[in-house]
Amino acid sequence: MSGESITLLAIAAHALVVLAAAVYISARRMPSAAIAWILAIAFVPLLGIAWFLLVGAGRLPRRRRDQQRDVNRAVLERAPGEWEVGHGEEWPEALASAARLNRELGALPIVGGTRASLEGDYADTFRRMIADIDTATSSVHVEFFILVLDDTTRPFIEALARAHARGVAVRVLSDHLSGFLYPHRGATRAALRDAGAEWHAMLPLRPFRGQWQRADLRNHRKLVTVDGRVGWTGSLNLIDSSYLKRGNLRRGLRWKELMVRVEGPVVRELDAVFITDWYGETDELLPLDASVVSVPKAAAAELLDAQVVPSGPSFENDNNLKLFVYLLQNARDRVSITSPYFVPDESTQLAIVTAASRGIAVELFVSEIGDQVMVHHAQRSYYETLLRAGVRIHLYRPPTVLHSKHFSIDDDIAVIGSSNMDIRSFSLNMEVSLLVHGRAFVDELRRVEDAYRAASRELLLEEWLRRPARTRVLDSLMRLTSALQ
Repeated sequence: MSGESITLLAIAAHALVVLAAAVYISARRMPSAAIAWILAIAFVPLLGIAWFLLVGAGRLPRRRRDQQRDVNRAVLERAPGEWEVGHGEEWPEALASAARLNRELGALPIVGGTRASLEGDYADTFRRMIADIDTATSSVHVEFFILVLDDTTRPFIEALARAHARGVAVRVLSDHLSGFLYPHRGATRAALRDAGAEWHAMLPLRPFRGQWQRADLRNHRKLVTVDGRVGWTGSLNLIDSSYLKRGNLRRGLRWKELMVRVEGPVVRELDAVFITDWYGETDELLPLDASVVSVPKAAAAELLDAQVVPSGPSFENDNNLKLFVYLLQNARDRVSITSPYFVPDESTQLAIVTAASRGIAVELFVSEIGDQVMVHHAQRSYYETLLRAGVRIHLYRPPTVLHSKHFSIDDDIAVIGSSNMDIRSFSLNMEVSLLVHGRAFVDELRRVEDAYRAASRELLLEEWLRRPARTRVLDSLMRLTSALQ
């Protein structure tokens, strides 16, 4: 066979591979993601195909998705009660639809009777969580993306040991891959074992044991529940505020977090998320609290309505994405967003720009510096469009990394949890968010945002347009990588 014939066959084979990839990849992806993958396979076929085979599947294995559906059915079969709605007559028009959307996608109802308070001090958060664990009489459930034994977290693990010594069931989940990316992995596991905690890794990558899924599908949730009556969730990981990486320590970086502490019926909904993940990792389905809960009318007036929103690749839909975009589209007066990694998909970016363009006061809090180079530069590529639309961008001053994840809509709706406003959190990570309705809670969150504003500098369009050309090129190139999901 001549060299010319071989070349023609190679071209034809390459064209067939690209065509097959175009048909297969575009079936269940957004056009931008599909195009990015097809271009990668077209221009670097061997590397592109290998990378797609490694990280191309966007859902967990069928067994995990079936388990999620099992728990969803069990949750929906619980006897409903008056507690499901606390202040429905006071809700803004959009909230009823948002609550129904969340229930349809994530199975968990909006509930009344919630007490909620925010904690943004790193040390105080640990002290308060430890104090709650020390009141446990039946169960402590702990689930964090990162869990490392260090001087900051040792008192927390010691509290788990005290709970176990009292006869409390202590169950702990942490992400498998993150355990290898941070120090003290062996010491951490030994400390949990010595504390009497039953620990399991989330989404383990153990192919020889049949435990495998797309490697970058991670469980990013952060939560604690105590006896089903007190709960915590938010942005904090169980690790020192430097995250113990050499580069962070050299630069003097410290993480700024925000957690929410809740009491009332919503805690059992938060616990249902833990029960689902425990079931997925152990095949043990813990009993769901199915009792009828009622809130005394005399107390209900002072309490909040709240809804737990789980999301991630165990669901068929991007639950948090749909909620976030819906709330942004229905804002009336004001939107305030805090996200350490802001790499939105097209629908989120359009909703934010549209809100600003129709006169809504929109502000975005992000860190001035980044701990992840590619993500930080991808994030910066969105700033010009936002600034031109009238979004005010506040850059939190270094050496603090603003890691809080929350946003508020108008005067009475807030969302706080583990989810960034980025493509990874929308589609690839298992996340948990808390939707809260209540003027008092939003006022408390506004005070947090005021403190952020005071510790930030505002980025102006004129300044941004003067940044060096090489930086613009890097930002744009990194933006392209965000679509490979």
